[in-house]
Amino acid sequence: MGDILVLNESQLRACVTLDRALIDEISQAFACLAGEGVVMPPVLSMAMPALNAEVDIKTAYVPGLPGFAIKASPGFFNNPAAGLPSLGGFMVVLSAVTGQVQAVLLDNGYLTDLRTAAAGGVAARYLAPEQVPVAGIIGAGVQADLQARALMLERPVGEFRVWARDADKAAAFAEGAARRWGRPVSVCADRAVLVRESQVLLTTTASRQPLLEADWLHPGLHITAMGADAPDKTELAPAVAEAADVFVVDRLSQSLERGELRVPLVEQKRRLRQAPVELAELCRQARSGRPSPQAVTVADLTGTGIQDTAIANLALRIAAGRAIGTMIENR
Repeated sequence: MGDILVLNESQLRACVTLDRALIDEISQAFACLAGEGVVMPPVLSMAMPALNAEVDIKTAYVPGLPGFAIKASPGFFNNPAAGLPSLGGFMVVLSAVTGQVQAVLLDNGYLTDLRTAAAGGVAARYLAPEQVPVAGIIGAGVQADLQARALMLERPVGEFRVWARDADKAAAFAEGAARRWGRPVSVCADRAVLVRESQVLLTTTASRQPLLEADWLHPGLHITAMGADAPDKTELAPAVAEAADVFVVDRLSQSLERGELRVPLVEQKRRLRQAPVELAELCRQARSGRPSPQAVTVADLTGTGIQDTAIANLALRIAAGRAIGTMIENR
């Protein structure tokens, strides 16, 4: 058995950041998903209701990449009461040639956060209107910040408006974001107004109830919804999918099982205006998914194993070039 490289969170933060290069990497990974040879099994989920917790396992093999990642992503939602983060996780990278463990990435969920935001950047690249005077955000957590930053890497944004259930949290987020991003960020107390005044809307919550209604949609709007990643989560009312001109998913099977298509298509048997499109097809063809400037487009991001394998290989490539990490014997 060969030695194993171990990278901790601080080392990984030194290697990988949210930038256009990362968005390019995730876009290329999605393009591979539309080709031949990629193997990406369904998400393995384990819910632990007695603990108010869950764990997801994701992986994917991509021909041409030296390794493939197996990612464990736990969510223990009572942790904040004990002063601990609710989300965490790690990745194990195995050789795509021998199957031996090459590396352990103790990222505490950092790489998952980045690859999720980068997928939002890919969605913006192919679906957002060219000009975004106002972008709306529903939610005020880590992904609210990262998804907004990914959008700004792909489109010029004039100002942001944010809504969150906790008004104090929304205000604190807006104040901090305005300072970090160098542009106006304000709180909007009415979700309907927020949607109607935005050209791009980012939904970034773990909501179990719809937060966005179909009659709030307007011509030219793009929505990136990334919060629904389990069968009991949803951010969009079922009629939103039905009303959209284009509905894009990162993986159709996942959206039907644990994303925003589960309720309208599986439970309610609604019909969409057009068949859902996988983001991989847009990336492979490098074409816009907007049929017209007035179209209403939606991207549902449930999170895929191919993103984990892509970002893990990127992190290892950068770490090797900088001689970062600790080798441990495995004999």
